[in-house]
Amino acid sequence: GWDDTIVALATPAGIGALGIIRLSGSKSIEIINSLYSSKDLAKQSSHTLHVGYLESGEKVLDEVVISIYKSPRSYTGEDIIEISCHGSPFVLQQVIDACIEKGARIAKPGEFTQRAFLNGKLDLAQAEAVADLIASNTEASHKTALNNIRGGFSNALKDLREQLIKFS
Repeated sequence: GWDDTIVALATPAGIGALGIIRLSGSKSIEIINSLYSSKDLAKQSSHTLHVGYLESGEKVLDEVVISIYKSPRSYTGEDIIEISCHGSPFVLQQVIDACIEKGARIAKPGEFTQRAFLNGKLDLAQAEAVADLIASNTEASHKTALNNIRGGFSNALKDLREQLIKFS
């Protein structure tokens, strides 16, 4: 059940200037391509930005910036699309609904990071550190979580393991 395409609001819910919607999975580019008529996103390079209108049928949903991250060079190891929309909850929900209509499903909490773990982009300590970083509210907790995401704790464990093997 990990071969489907997921979608979720990546920014906090509520009114804001911008809201970011993220898709991950093999049909991410195809789904957004069906809503974006400015150019063929499948032919665009990874790690690029594209400005244009998202449309569902005859209805213009929003003028957006689309970020493309192609597999395997993405956070999850899958194709990822991030859509920067205007931050109206109505607009964001319309875009998410259009993505669902085209074949995506709503992501479960933490599922993007879970996919990164399952696809070998993060080890377990790094995946857990993502939640720690999101919840950090002090300089010390921020620094520790960021270090662990970068592999600090994992590297320390590797060093200890090697020492134990040599000690045996």
